[in-house]
Amino acid sequence: MADWTAQVGELPTTLLMGVLGVVMLFDAVPLLGVLVPGDVAVLAAVGVGRPATGAATVAAVVAGCLAGWSLSFLAGRRYGDRLRHSRVGGWIGEPRWAAAEAILRRGGGRMVLVAPFLPVFNALLPLAAGGLRMSYGRFLACATAGAAAWSGLYVLLGTLSRSLAGLLPGSASPMVVTMAVGLLLAGVVLLGARRRLRALTGVS
Repeated sequence: MADWTAQVGELPTTLLMGVLGVVMLFDAVPLLGVLVPGDVAVLAAVGVGRPATGAATVAAVVAGCLAGWSLSFLAGRRYGDRLRHSRVGGWIGEPRWAAAEAILRRGGGRMVLVAPFLPVFNALLPLAAGGLRMSYGRFLACATAGAAAWSGLYVLLGTLSRSLAGLLPGSASPMVVTMAVGLLLAGVVLLGARRRLRALTGVS
């Protein structure tokens, strides 16, 4: 594990951020997003510990998320009903489709803003937003703010976790500790976001 993390840390920052952007693009696509650990990827990038990694990570995450969400939005705008009743729609599940639409109808653009903090729904809400004919300009503005807030939070959590890793014995891998502690802290934040969502919309 130590050798693997060391090799990742030696990758050029441009390449590392490019890979992170692609990971976030896939993370923003329905179904694929469930399989792609976007939060782990962000924490791993922060775990590299370079001075410019924080700002570059936020930029890569925002770019990747916006690319993936825009594709989902446009697919929802053009093929929303067809996708919903297709095999792909069946895999997603009608209850999730209905919940995503309910969230958007009740919360509008602000729900797009908090979408990154909602596992599963972060990939489905852009698709539903396109199907509900939300303005792309409004969607893009809210999605940008949401992606920046989400990535900024994870960079902060990752930075704090890496600082904690420095207090541990030398044999502990900073990247592994950063991901482990970061995911633990993020779980608390995401749980609070889901509870807030239920309070605002009545949707679990």
